[in-house]
Amino acid sequence: MSGATPAEMQAMVLDEPGRPLRPATLPVPEPTGEQILIRVHACAVCRTDLHILDGELEPGHTPLVLGHQIVGTALETGERVGVPWLGWTDGTCRYCRRDRENLCLHARFTGLDIDGGYAQYAVADRRYAFALPEGFPDDQAAPLLCAGLIGHRALRLAGDAERLGLYGFGASAHIVCQVARHEGRRVFAFTRGDDTASQAFALELGAEWAGDSAGPAPEELDAAIIFAPAGPLVPAALRALARGGTVVCAGIHMSDIPSFPYEDLWEERSIRSVANLTRADGDEFLALAPRVPVRTHVTRLPLAQANEALARLRTGDVQGAFVLDPPTDA
Repeated sequence: MSGATPAEMQAMVLDEPGRPLRPATLPVPEPTGEQILIRVHACAVCRTDLHILDGELEPGHTPLVLGHQIVGTALETGERVGVPWLGWTDGTCRYCRRDRENLCLHARFTGLDIDGGYAQYAVADRRYAFALPEGFPDDQAAPLLCAGLIGHRALRLAGDAERLGLYGFGASAHIVCQVARHEGRRVFAFTRGDDTASQAFALELGAEWAGDSAGPAPEELDAAIIFAPAGPLVPAALRALARGGTVVCAGIHMSDIPSFPYEDLWEERSIRSVANLTRADGDEFLALAPRVPVRTHVTRLPLAQANEALARLRTGDVQGAFVLDPPTDA
């Protein structure tokens, strides 16, 4: 779109958890301080959006515009930028001072505390927006900004594992699988037993085995990354580990983890979680993605069908990621 910025925009709004998003006409947000105004071209849908919609994560305010995998044009400079989950940190707390800004005590998150990308326009702190690599169309770049970044951080926390199990094969896992294969790792994909479509998708992307997460692993794993928000997968993944192996829980929310015998953890197995991301994660992964090269699989839907995208994501009815396209005219 060219010309003056309009006064109003179309958005999908969360009024309160547990209710569908509502189409709304809102004022175009005005940037303040270090913020820039972004014309949104694409916003990928994340399971975290579902956690906010369902009240498993408390929204910072309502009404709220969800969406934290934003690709758009910064109107101030004309540059294409990507906006991730981490939207602001204080820079002064004990975690920020130790280069662990993902754990900032006062962090603000896009689509939770700061209105996000389920809209035609959004504001973002310029210091937390990324330049995006060439070769990725807007819709294919959008999933890199959370599915890719969180998956990348989880893979690094898995260490140098040669035999890697991925539990849940959605947006993040389909990117991690490609990176892991690029690094020479062996990938094993675990899904619901009846999810033959996801199993076939994993094999297509380079996994050497795909099967039921409720059953035994085909061989011992050196590490497992759990993307599905299901606590019972933790003891299942522990039982699949070789000595010294690690289970990485990559989600921001998970159902309760059932008790398990110490024997399953013994022999220096470990469990750890991933929390958010750092800007260094973003710089590292966005430089790596073109070298793999990562190819995201996306299903595009108009912004007005955000509720449909979330409903289908809830049931696993997607290969890769959904990406919402805002209207081109305000």
